[in-house]
Amino acid sequence: MTVGEICNREVIVIQRDETILEAAKLMRQFHVGAVIVVDKQNNRQVPVGIVTDRDLVVEILATELDETVITVGDIMAPEIFSVQENTVTHEAIDFMRRKTIRRLPIVDETGELVGILTLDDALQLLSEQLLDLAKLVRYEQKKEARHRP
Repeated sequence: MTVGEICNREVIVIQRDETILEAAKLMRQFHVGAVIVVDKQNNRQVPVGIVTDRDLVVEILATELDETVITVGDIMAPEIFSVQENTVTHEAIDFMRRKTIRRLPIVDETGELVGILTLDDALQLLSEQLLDLAKLVRYEQKKEARHRP
C-alpha cells in the first residue's frame, strides 16, 4: 500500500506572506494542528514549509510577539520533508521516525502537494491492521476448536 492511497487529500495550506494569526484561524476552523506553507509554481502548490500549533505557542505566544505582524514565512520550519505519493507506507512511516516528524506532506512526481500523512493517520492504520491480525488469531482458534473437538 502506498501513502497516496491512505493520505489525507484535504490539506490546509497557506502562503508564506500570510500572518500567523491567519494560520491560527485556519487551524481552529479546520481542527488541524498544522498548516502547510506553499508557493505557487507554474499553477502548482509546492510545499516549502510547515507551521504547527506548537510553533505558534512556543515562538509567538510565549515570547509575546505580535501575531498580526509576524508572517508564516517568519516562523515556518526552515526545512520541510516530503515523500512522493507512490512511496510504500511503511517506508514513509520509517522516514517520519528517522526525521522525527509528526506530519509528512505527500507530493506527486512534479513536487505538487497532493496530501499529508500524520502520525495520527499512521497510528490509526497500524492499530486497524493489528486488530485485523488479532481477529485472525481468534478466528483460527475457534475454527480449530470446531474441527478438532
